[in-house]
Amino acid sequence: MLWPVVKALLGHYRRYPFQILLVWLGLTLGVSLLVGVTAINHHARASYEHGERLFSNPLPYRIRPKHNINKIPQGFYIQLRREGFKECAPLETLRLHTERGRDLQLVGIDPVAMIDLKSDKTLGQFSILALMHPPYPVLISKDLAKYLDVSSNDFIKLDDGRELGPLLVDSQDLVSGTQVAADISLLRQFERSAGISVIACSEMSSARLAQLESILPNGMSVTRSSRAELESLTKAFHVNLTAMGMLAFLVGLFIFYQAMSLSFIQRQPLVGALRQMGVSGWQLAQALVLELLLLILVSWLCGNIFGLLLANQLIPTVSESLNDLYSANVGLSINWSWSASLYSLLMTVIGAVLACTWPLVRLLRTQPIRLSARLSLVRFAGHEFFIQALFATALCVAAIAIYQAPKTQQSGFAIIALMLMSAALFTPFLIWKIFNSLSFTLRWVKIRWFFADAASSMSYRGVATMGFMLAMAANIGVETMVSSFRDTTDNWLNQRLAADLYVYPNTSNAARMSEWLIHQPDVEAVWWRWEKEISSGTGTTQVVSTGGAEGELEALTVKLGIPNYWYHLHHTRGLMISESMAIKQGIRPGDRINLPGALGNNWLVVGVYYDYGNPYNQILLSHRNWLYAYAGSGNVALGVIAGHNADIENLKQRLSSVFRLSSERLFDNSRIHTQAMQVFDRTFSIADTLGNITLVIAVFGIFFATLAGEISRQRHSAMLRCLGMSGKEMILAGSMQLLLFGLVATVIAIPLGIGLAKLVVDIIIKQSFGWTLELQFIPSSYLYTSVLAMLSLVVAGAIPVIRLAKNTPIKLLRDAL
Repeated sequence: MLWPVVKALLGHYRRYPFQILLVWLGLTLGVSLLVGVTAINHHARASYEHGERLFSNPLPYRIRPKHNINKIPQGFYIQLRREGFKECAPLETLRLHTERGRDLQLVGIDPVAMIDLKSDKTLGQFSILALMHPPYPVLISKDLAKYLDVSSNDFIKLDDGRELGPLLVDSQDLVSGTQVAADISLLRQFERSAGISVIACSEMSSARLAQLESILPNGMSVTRSSRAELESLTKAFHVNLTAMGMLAFLVGLFIFYQAMSLSFIQRQPLVGALRQMGVSGWQLAQALVLELLLLILVSWLCGNIFGLLLANQLIPTVSESLNDLYSANVGLSINWSWSASLYSLLMTVIGAVLACTWPLVRLLRTQPIRLSARLSLVRFAGHEFFIQALFATALCVAAIAIYQAPKTQQSGFAIIALMLMSAALFTPFLIWKIFNSLSFTLRWVKIRWFFADAASSMSYRGVATMGFMLAMAANIGVETMVSSFRDTTDNWLNQRLAADLYVYPNTSNAARMSEWLIHQPDVEAVWWRWEKEISSGTGTTQVVSTGGAEGELEALTVKLGIPNYWYHLHHTRGLMISESMAIKQGIRPGDRINLPGALGNNWLVVGVYYDYGNPYNQILLSHRNWLYAYAGSGNVALGVIAGHNADIENLKQRLSSVFRLSSERLFDNSRIHTQAMQVFDRTFSIADTLGNITLVIAVFGIFFATLAGEISRQRHSAMLRCLGMSGKEMILAGSMQLLLFGLVATVIAIPLGIGLAKLVVDIIIKQSFGWTLELQFIPSSYLYTSVLAMLSLVVAGAIPVIRLAKNTPIKLLRDAL
């Protein structure tokens, strides 16, 4: 008996084929973004573990200079080998830029040193020894070769005209991600430098590790890099991706709910007839649940396929961003992940059950005689929208209550989720109420009909409008955040990079270099900056110095300060602290603090400054106070102020030749600024892409909901044509209705999106990173996004009506009957 019921219910979709497309579209697109984001996160975390390996060898320990600019002398590595540390190998890294604008990380290795790390192989099995012999090939992973569209023996053209190669495509899974490997001597040809960036070591016993630490000079340290450490660093990045994926999934669920609710409403007469023929409510429930499970399975499978395609399109940008920000080596190819698929299946089932429970219960509990009586959808929708508005009010009150409690990252996400749900649930009620009121109060009959018809169409457009509003709010929020981040970063870099050239000399020749620079005709001044890291009970603290020049004051981005803070910094026992340190430790200007070691106690905090580029607590001292505490120690940097029309490149070349400085110790401000902004734009392009995809999903949802609704209202449209309404008037009415829906949703979405961005800054970023920024409002960008969305809605409203308007009124009426 069950199968005939199933066939009767599924027969509905033969009459309304676009409705099944709407159901499939909403769930599939939502699942695809959820799967794509989940797959990216899962793949990145798996790559963290693989990233600790080099040529199939786990190398978790890293010996590095304490100051990033310094290098490890080659003599120290030789000493390590003599001490018997054959589990260590030298690594040198160099970032290269291709002609097509992609970033590569060239890793220089000593293939001979790798032999000791793999004692279970014979010499003939070491394919990496080929890197030592002419023509000195460069090893590249399969996925990177596929992404760059190159093969063995090809060359990669760099942005400076040089060529990297010949390439050797890895067939043994020795390298991965954006890294390419070569003999260290080849790397020296690209950039002449002395010393080693890092020495990597494999697993060793605690006694062996203690022996290694005992022979390290003061300027070096050994750390263990682990997957947990990288996951901790990249947590915020992955949380942002997950939030965007969940938002897109929510928009997809709204579309799915809209389609299923409309499907159940349109099948009311059919269900009423089946009930009157003796079909029980339990049998109907079984048939409808079977239909739902089939839809879930098909949408889940399609969503996984599209999600995997999306993830592979986004992973190159994600890989480069994680490499730039956290030195994480993430592979460029994502394969099927059972964990991501099962997670998406669980979320799909939960979301679909939540979306369909109320429409299904409402359909089954209604008396059969009422189901057959063609109920007014307008009154029914208005009643539901009123209930939704009550739920929205409750959610808003809950968000306000959580906001009053102590702020945490979790509470920030909870407030944002409650605000989004509250606004989404309230939007259909507001639009329905406005349009329904206008249909009774306006004088012109056609305009009154226009708004009455728009109000009645909310029965099948309402939830899709909710999804559109959410997508618009997310887009506005992302645009506000990205623009604020970019503007803040740009202004901060412009202030901090006040010098034209930055030089990182050795402490021994800093004074001689400074003297030489001062006597150069194209140099106006030289600023000194000392740096030292100290350990305290609250973690690592970086202590830096500053001079008293006016330009150095202008290079400081001060947030708060006592009156005449610059004078007190240089003439009293005063200091300034970074914003993150002030927030984490609850310090304000005017407080007195105690510092460890040589700095001592009773320091007056004269100001707080913005510092977005430092993960540590940072303290700023005057040169005088620095020398009292740390004379003769620490690392030094020189800021060179060049005169007008000075040739910076020529000055760099002269400085490099006189003092034999490597290129990684010389930076001009334009180079630093350009690199920082490139990393920024690449990183935030991911969020921008996901936001745009979410908006496209929402527009498609409204389009297909309108299409399905207009087909079901064919009798209504036929009567209007018979009463004298022309096809052009019907098309115009359909377009204008969706335009009004979009305008009301946008009016709600813009302040909501700005409010979401404000919450992210004040709660989530502040709690996660310990710093804040000022929001920058960009009306032009909001207007551009809104106009594009409105044009899309106008087209979406016109297309369903065009098909109906092409038919003659009598044919339209005959088809409807």
